[in-house]
Amino acid sequence: MGEALLGGLVADGWATADQLHVVEPDGDRRAVLAGALPGVSVGDSAVAGVDTLVAVKPHVVADVCAGLAALGVPRVLSIAAGVTTAAMEAALGSGVPVVRVMPNTPSLVGQGAAAVAGGNAATPADLDWAAGVLGAVGEVVVVEEVLIDAVTGLSGSGPAYVFLLAEALMAAGIAEGLPADVAVTLTEQTLLGAATLLKASDDPPAILRENVTSKGGTTAAGLAVFEAAGFRDLVADVVAAAAARSRELGA
Repeated sequence: MGEALLGGLVADGWATADQLHVVEPDGDRRAVLAGALPGVSVGDSAVAGVDTLVAVKPHVVADVCAGLAALGVPRVLSIAAGVTTAAMEAALGSGVPVVRVMPNTPSLVGQGAAAVAGGNAATPADLDWAAGVLGAVGEVVVVEEVLIDAVTGLSGSGPAYVFLLAEALMAAGIAEGLPADVAVTLTEQTLLGAATLLKASDDPPAILRENVTSKGGTTAAGLAVFEAAGFRDLVADVVAAAAARSRELGA
């Protein structure tokens, strides 16, 4: 995700390559990043006095923030799952603005969905800065931090739900006799087309669904199976489970 954001910032013109520095402790990974991001400085230590994006595993965030505090970083943007702004502020020291963000993997293709939430020291300007970073690879909304777990359950984990649906649709098409390559092509384009139409239309999804569904027709027959299986309740349970796990990680 960190690499996706870096690439997006350069491609979007938010920053030039020579304005960015990447910290990567693994030597092999540093070599890969240097090749993938020409002109970007890549090293094994952070630079003092610059805004910093923390893109590490949650269990090492406190140690990373303590190191950043010693370098006098002016503000921090974190994509570490479950780690609260209060926990980061405690490690960074009083007065350092922290903005927490929950992005998702479509950021890799510039179609991400992200929510940002500011800590106690974060100002509107800090939130605008964070939104600018994430806006380079998709769309951004600003929420209260208490809602970040819900964001995690919906959009943070959401791509996996769509990929699971894609797997099931492909398998179902093959089971109905379609060649595998045909099932893949039709599934990919159907999901892309439906999402594009949903985004472009002023109509809510319920109306778009009704527009496709003729009484007694094929779509109605398929949707009836979803409804009989409690599809809406199942989706609600899925999002709630992911949000609950995010809260557990934060605790």
